[in-house]
Amino acid sequence: MIGPKVTFITGGHPVDPEERRLYLPGAPIDVAENVWIGAGATILPGVSIGRDAVVAAGAVVADDVPPASLVTGGKATVHRQW
Repeated sequence: MIGPKVTFITGGHPVDPEERRLYLPGAPIDVAENVWIGAGATILPGVSIGRDAVVAAGAVVADDVPPASLVTGGKATVHRQW
């Protein structure tokens, strides 16, 4: 399930201004089965979200989410696993 106003960002840009003009890096996002992503969450490039995981509303997910876990926060961290 995906809540309202969830953002999947698959591309970005280098910090160095000269490099920004040369390329835009990107990476896919992988969402496994039975995942629940709460309203307003942001999923960043290259992230994998494991089966049965829950992403809390408003979380910013920059790292992989283990299966059967709950992640929360401005930079999502594992809150608990089952």
